[in-house]
Amino acid sequence: MKKLIIAFISFLVVFSTQAAHIIGGEITYECLGNNQYEFTMKIYRDCQSDGALFDSQPGANTVATITIYKDESTIPHIPSFALAAPIITMIPPDISNPCLIIPNDVCVQEGIYTFTLTLPNDPKGYHIVYQRCCRNSSITNILEPESTGATYTIEIPPAAQQTSAGCVNDSPTFNNFPPIIICANEPIDFDHSATDPDGDQLVYKFCSPKKGGGTFGINPLEDASAPNGVAPDPDSPPPFENVNFIAPTYGPLKPMAGDPQVTINSATGLITGVPTTLGQFVVGVCVEEYRNGQLLGVVRRDFQFNVESCEPTVFAQIQSDETVGNSDFIINSCGNNVITFVNQSFDEQFINSYDWSFDLNNGDTATFTTENATVSFPDLGTYEGQLILNLGSQCDDTANIFVNIYPEIQADFSFAYDTCVAGPVSFTNNSFSGTGNITDNFWEFGDGNTSNQVNPNYLYNAPGTIPVNLTVEDVNGCVDDTTQIVNWFPVPPILIIEPSIFIGCAPQDVFFNNLSTPIDDTYDIQWTFGDGGTSTEISPSYTYENPGVYDVSISVTSPIGCMISDFFPNWITVFESPTAAFTFSPNQPTNFLPDVDFTDQSIDAAQWFWDFNGQGNSIDQNPMFTFPDTGLQEVTLIVTHETGCQDTTIQIIDIAPKVAYFLPNAFTPNSDAVNDLFYGKGFFLGMQNFNLTIWNRWGELVFETTDPDEGWNGRKNNEGRNSPQGVYVVVVTYTGPRGENIELKGFATLIR
Repeated sequence: MKKLIIAFISFLVVFSTQAAHIIGGEITYECLGNNQYEFTMKIYRDCQSDGALFDSQPGANTVATITIYKDESTIPHIPSFALAAPIITMIPPDISNPCLIIPNDVCVQEGIYTFTLTLPNDPKGYHIVYQRCCRNSSITNILEPESTGATYTIEIPPAAQQTSAGCVNDSPTFNNFPPIIICANEPIDFDHSATDPDGDQLVYKFCSPKKGGGTFGINPLEDASAPNGVAPDPDSPPPFENVNFIAPTYGPLKPMAGDPQVTINSATGLITGVPTTLGQFVVGVCVEEYRNGQLLGVVRRDFQFNVESCEPTVFAQIQSDETVGNSDFIINSCGNNVITFVNQSFDEQFINSYDWSFDLNNGDTATFTTENATVSFPDLGTYEGQLILNLGSQCDDTANIFVNIYPEIQADFSFAYDTCVAGPVSFTNNSFSGTGNITDNFWEFGDGNTSNQVNPNYLYNAPGTIPVNLTVEDVNGCVDDTTQIVNWFPVPPILIIEPSIFIGCAPQDVFFNNLSTPIDDTYDIQWTFGDGGTSTEISPSYTYENPGVYDVSISVTSPIGCMISDFFPNWITVFESPTAAFTFSPNQPTNFLPDVDFTDQSIDAAQWFWDFNGQGNSIDQNPMFTFPDTGLQEVTLIVTHETGCQDTTIQIIDIAPKVAYFLPNAFTPNSDAVNDLFYGKGFFLGMQNFNLTIWNRWGELVFETTDPDEGWNGRKNNEGRNSPQGVYVVVVTYTGPRGENIELKGFATLIR
């Protein structure tokens, strides 16, 4: 069986600040005579720096208190009293497996409190009680662990007392500290026995841990009269409530899942079984003490067991061609009898020694103690060997090695082709195998295509310096490969050129699409376009500025000197084009003057087509158009030459929106229906934020309106008494259609 190391520790968890990391405890006593008892209370915590301190420990926020009750009494026999600071010691992990490695930050501290009490003989007996909140929130087997405290208690029943001379019994004490870590799916074999100073009979069993304490006002005992708080003062009286196991998976007698079930031997205290579920488990262990068949008392230990996933400490492993399972490694060598074995074993920090051994099949054995080993095998054949890590240690591991020495295999090929003609390349397979039988040939032609033929012919689509690889395999699975460079730079058998246009208008752009193959940018390309222009691109674009008929020629030279050329006479015809231009009047048309006259200024035009912003068109040379709306209007003129060539020009015309507002200078509000109201007139479309105010000569506002169609009737605010005849000041403000602010001032003469 491979030895184990902890792979991941979930046991250290950050818990609620009230009582994180208190993980167990028990109380025992010793009879000193004359009804005097010395009690020892052991409390356990994991010692992460952010955990809660022991109660009464210097720096702790809580004090450890003890309360004494008589059996079935809810009133303390001895009121709660504080304990002195505990003696704190670090408990080393109990590791039965020497290959189980515990990380440095996993540790447990034991806090030991001692106190002495004189308890007179009493037929009801005594309960010594210490309670504490809370348990780790990550506990697996009970409900609401973060809200469930713990009660650590021991009873001194009447049978443990002597009616005349004092006490007659000492409680048993546990021999061993529980294991910090238990590996899942590995057998437990933990001695949880105790020693009784008086030689009484001890019976072991799993039992339920008890609730106790509180979480700042929450009382897990569900007793409104009971004390609350992290460390209650006083502690609650018996009977004590059992923790709530998550049934039916867990219970007091099966606190952990297992196959076989985890149990405790009633006679020996040996805990056995194979835990199968990861997690943290609250476990209660009770030791019943009998004398002459009479029960003298019960010692309870409440503790947290941590079941984790474990993995091997060391793995023996080498670099190989094939692996069978986790320990068999196969190496195949073709034509080479000297093998260097590359050690890939881990974890290196736990490896102390390497021991190699190889049977050479001739009565000799090759051995090495180095990290890697090089072995010279005498002949072809199959050989066996081993690598053992930590030989003679319980923390060892073995790799079984199988070596196959096969005959040599060598990949090789040759090729032939016409360097200047774009034809196929013929490949000849010259590979060799000592077995005399090559079973697989795999060609990679360097352009993504492959073949399994022995001697293939292959036609490339593109030129280049092309790496060709051949991989061969024989009946033994031996593989070899080789790569050669094919310089394939033929010229095209024919030059194929496709212009984008043959007849056009100056200036004319022409794209010469070179469809010839094979060609790439390593080739020397020379173009002439008939008007003195040239290019070295594979497929150039060229602009003919002037009318004319032009010859085009091209020559192509490959990187290895192969050449082809062609000449295309009278290939491109370029006609003369007109020039479109126009003016318009007026220069600033408005909604009051929307009629615009257009004057053609084009050169060499024979036909005209006007588009007035999609709202109308004309074929007249000098048209007039009335725009139906204001704003920016796009006017397009397309002119056509006698050759059919065209030119286009576009101008943007702004039809400005205008508002016309005029004030009269007098009115006669005498109710004769003639000139009775004073208001402005004009064209108001597009007017915004209108405001008209009228003021008398004393500066008094007599009329105001925001409606340009509302007039003043000569009365104050159009409702009061008649205003006297005279001259009044008028102020008008408004915002124009394009946001311009307008202010008008004038006089209104009121005549009666």
